[in-house]
Amino acid sequence: MNSIDNKTVAEVVAENIKTAHIFKKHGIDFCCGGGITIEKACEKKALDYEILKNELLQIDDAPIAYAYNSWNLDFLIDHIINIHHTYVKESIPLILQYSNKVAQVHGHHYTEVVTINQLFTEVANELAAHLKKEELVLFPYIKKLLKLKTEGAQLETPPFETVNNPIQMMEQEHESAGDIFKTIAELTNNYTPPKGACNTFKALYAKLEEFEQDLHQHVHLENNILHRKAKELELSFT
Repeated sequence: MNSIDNKTVAEVVAENIKTAHIFKKHGIDFCCGGGITIEKACEKKALDYEILKNELLQIDDAPIAYAYNSWNLDFLIDHIINIHHTYVKESIPLILQYSNKVAQVHGHHYTEVVTINQLFTEVANELAAHLKKEELVLFPYIKKLLKLKTEGAQLETPPFETVNNPIQMMEQEHESAGDIFKTIAELTNNYTPPKGACNTFKALYAKLEEFEQDLHQHVHLENNILHRKAKELELSFT
């Protein structure tokens, strides 16, 4: 990486996913809030831009395992479904089991776990509907765009008029899920279980932290790479 001046957080993370760890360390949102320049992000967090810039420029630039930004969109979509959608669907029932039990057993003493249980139930329901909309509407349309482009065929206007409309809805829902997890992180003291917590209590906090980390990566791939390229692809038909 030669320069980050005037680049957005999202652009830098798209170029090298390892930079996400640096942004996370400094509390900079590289998912929903990644559309601002790094300098602006530093201003908002009262960080020294030059210090952060040096950290980013010194990161190992060796080839990374997954160069998401270079993947074909149909391959990226399959990856998102097979890895991240599958993870969400498999993890939600387990976390709900943990959170229900911890709220019932410990909620009288640690009242925050009752709120955490309510918040996770809310985000779980939102994500279940969200994934369906992606898998049944947005993703098939993007794959259709790719097929039409390859065939040199014309594009007919979809029922939602432009891909930007479902994308805007998806990104609003991403932001909502992100906000809920910010609250959960605060309530859990950044997923630190209280002293003497039982194993279920510890497992709940560990799984919530893992879920949030996967969500960050999941949203990054969609907001910063898939959605941007899908809009560019649709515009290429005009």
